Amino acid sequence: MSAGMADFTPQMPHGELLEIFSGIHFVTGTTRPFFEGRNWQFSRNMTVVREGDALTLINTVRLDDAGLAALDRLGEVKNVVKIGSFHGYDDAFYVDRYGAKLWALAGMEHESGLPTKGELGAESMPFTGAKLFVFETAKMPEGLLLIEREGGIVVSCDSLQNWAEADRFFDGETAKIMTEIGFIKAANVGPGWARFAEPKASDFERVLALPFKHLLSAHGSPLVGDAKERFAATFRELYGVNS
Repeated sequence: MSAGMADFTPQMPHGELLEIFSGIHFVTGTTRPFFEGRNWQFSRNMTVVREGDALTLINTVRLDDAGLAALDRLGEVKNVVKIGSFHGYDDAFYVDRYGAKLWALAGMEHESGLPTKGELGAESMPFTGAKLFVFETAKMPEGLLLIEREGGIVVSCDSLQNWAEADRFFDGETAKIMTEIGFIKAANVGPGWARFAEPKASDFERVLALPFKHLLSAHGSPLVGDAKERFAATFRELYGVNS
């Protein structure tokens, strides 16, 4: 490892790597940001996609030694992908540890100061069978990855969330506040992201044009089988979008 451990965000509690679909794993961990004058603690998720022996990490969460050993048993980490402007502080750890290629949307900046090595686009993706969706009306870069497996799997960051409940990685005060202000809701548009990004209805109409059944978000549990129908109802409620 070329950089000192102090150069990276500390490792925080997390769960087990779970195989949600064949070759696609998911792990829930912790984040402890400071914003709007207070400390928060809530959960965040990383999605791991395997193609052959190559692994792509989306919405990175730094794992402990046992978690890293489990990750290494899955394959070799080749790609790190940032699809949300508010995430990415663990990207540098994986780039350093594995020499992974850092991918991001055009215009994204990295807290670590690392350069984007792969700009996500229609002809440039970290693995085959994936397509990029970009929120065109949002005020900061945010995207979705559509994985063309299992009838369509959307991987999101802050835009589309599925926090049906405050899980064990929340502290009590954060769970209370985030429930009160509308974060703890299944098949939700992320309230914090929506507040800052100010997306328009046209983007959500475009989301519904994607062929997908499932959602793996950076926030909340996997939504399997009826994700598109659930979000269609949400978009109708919040943005007046008719599917």
